[in-house]
Amino acid sequence: MSGCNIVGPDFIKPDAPVADQWLESHDSTILSEQGDVSNWWTVFNDPTLDSLIEKAYQQNLSLQIAGIRILEARAQLGIAVGNSYPQAQQVSAGLGHIELSDNQPNISGTADTSYRDADIGFDVAWEIDLWGRFKRGIQAADADLLTSIADYDDVLVSLTSSTASAYALIRTFEERIAIAHKNVEIQERSLKITTIRFESGATTELDVQQAKTLLLNTKASIPSLQVGLQQAKHAISTLLGLPPGNLETLLEGESVIPSAASEIAVGIPAELLRRRPDIRRAELQAAAQSARIGIAEADLYPHFSLVGSIGLQSSDTFNSNLGDLFQLNSLEAFAGPSLTWDIFNYGRIKNNVRVQDARLQQLIVNYQNTVLEASREVEDALVGFLRAKEQVGFLSESVDAAQRSVELALLQYRDGVADYQRVLDTQQALVAQQDLKTARQGDIATNLIAMYRALGGGWQIRQGKDFVPIETKEQMKQRTNWGELLESTPSDSRDDAKSSSPKPDW
Repeated sequence: MSGCNIVGPDFIKPDAPVADQWLESHDSTILSEQGDVSNWWTVFNDPTLDSLIEKAYQQNLSLQIAGIRILEARAQLGIAVGNSYPQAQQVSAGLGHIELSDNQPNISGTADTSYRDADIGFDVAWEIDLWGRFKRGIQAADADLLTSIADYDDVLVSLTSSTASAYALIRTFEERIAIAHKNVEIQERSLKITTIRFESGATTELDVQQAKTLLLNTKASIPSLQVGLQQAKHAISTLLGLPPGNLETLLEGESVIPSAASEIAVGIPAELLRRRPDIRRAELQAAAQSARIGIAEADLYPHFSLVGSIGLQSSDTFNSNLGDLFQLNSLEAFAGPSLTWDIFNYGRIKNNVRVQDARLQQLIVNYQNTVLEASREVEDALVGFLRAKEQVGFLSESVDAAQRSVELALLQYRDGVADYQRVLDTQQALVAQQDLKTARQGDIATNLIAMYRALGGGWQIRQGKDFVPIETKEQMKQRTNWGELLESTPSDSRDDAKSSSPKPDW
């Protein structure tokens, strides 16, 4: 009967609004074929970046917290499974001294009003899961476990992309600082030229002061860039689980802004539903809530239980004494069915069912919104990546032209054909264009990283590995008996979870 009367709705995966193709799929750079995004950072062909991401995976503290939450969810699933078995199995024992009032009503003169009483017993109660309340509880806890795994994967996706973004930012700042120093050298030579011409009487002091102003302004830009560089290094230290410090040994290698191949395989939008952890999490949250509707609805119906008690009791009244406790005639027992039914609850149970259903509907809409947000993030990253590439192409030509303009302006100034204002204007333009080009090159890398994050890449590196470091497990074992929960890695597949019947940890 309990197998045929599971109340509440069975979960059905909600429909999700998904486009057939990406808006930028017409671009020759974007390939609609499915690409391998599990180790997407390797497209940059940068060993330093590969090493940083591996260290972040091994050492990041937020990821470790997410892994420990999986263990918590496994223990919660164990509680839900245990509820399917006899809910109460208690051994009790007691020894008491009783003093009754001699003046209470209906006490005969022969009654013993002062005596000791001893008892030992075993009580059991087993509520039959007639309406599937406990089965729904297991379903909810199982979905919660898979949700915690999806949370872990989502943290890992964020971790890999944040580490790569911080690294790209570091390399971008390093390049911008190097360009600023090169421009300082150029402007120092210009200052020498103006000083010589002023001292020889060929020009006025105005040229000297203008050259000095530009030089000092360029020098003043370097400290702010160094602040950004150090803050990016602090960020990557935190991602690696390290205090802010010297990262030079970790950042060894050529200081070049990461760049990838000209063609990028992004697949189709429908693949996000299977790959992105936050979409899986939204679906699993709805699945868990669907099961909770059945848990609430089961309270509308009567609860049938089997209860029993067996024990020994003796007292030192009349012809008995405490030493008779283990005699056969001290045995007492009770067994039988029990029924409880909350028939007058003034709408509390029905309204609780409605509450759970409203929460399910919220999570269904949240799932659909998560899919939309995921698609938006991919489209934003794609358009940012493509337009940044276009911008860098134009800026490269602009920088070449600015450099030639500086050379010509200096030659004309030496020859007395042009005034220093022209030199000043060309050098200012060169500084601005070089810095802007470098910043946009960094945007290409960060937008590409954002695209891989939006595609849900990176979490796959944990497959076949444990969620919690061995050192953490050893600490937990020393505090608490975790049984077998720390010895195996839970499956992240709903089908695999359903294929085996969970058993309680006795």
